[in-house]
Amino acid sequence: MGTHSNARLVLVIDGQGGGIGVQLVKLLASRLPADCELCCVGTNSLATNAMLKAGAARGATGENAVCHNAAQADLIVGPVGIIMANGIMGEVSPGMSVAVSGARAQKVLIPSSTCGIHVAGAEGLRLDEYLHRAADTAVRLLSE
Repeated sequence: MGTHSNARLVLVIDGQGGGIGVQLVKLLASRLPADCELCCVGTNSLATNAMLKAGAARGATGENAVCHNAAQADLIVGPVGIIMANGIMGEVSPGMSVAVSGARAQKVLIPSSTCGIHVAGAEGLRLDEYLHRAADTAVRLLSE
C-alpha cells in the first residue's frame, strides 16, 4: 500500500466494526491538503471495508498491513487502543502496538477508557467531539 508519487500518507487505523475509523475518514477526506493520500488499515476486514466505504482511497487488513503501513505513514489517526498491546478487545497484537507506537509518524489518538487507558487532562467529552478535535489536529499538523 505504498503511496502514489510523493503523496504524504495519512493512515487511519481501527478495529471491531470500524466506527471510529469511519467517522475519522469522513471528517478528514475533504479537508486534507492536496498532497495527502487518505488510506486505512483495519485489524479485521469489517473495519477495513467500512472505512473504504466511508471514503478512504485504499485499504488493507491485518497485522502485517498495520505494521507495514505504520512504518510508511506520515500521520496516523485512530483510537488510543492502537498503541496498546491487546487493545481494542484484543484485536491489536503486541506487534501492531509496537509498530504503531514506534512509527516515525505523528499520531493523533482518540481517548477511550474502554481500553483501560485514562488520559489525564482529557475532558470527558462525547466521542463525536473528540473525533472533530482529532480531525482538526490532523489537518493542522499536515498544514504546518
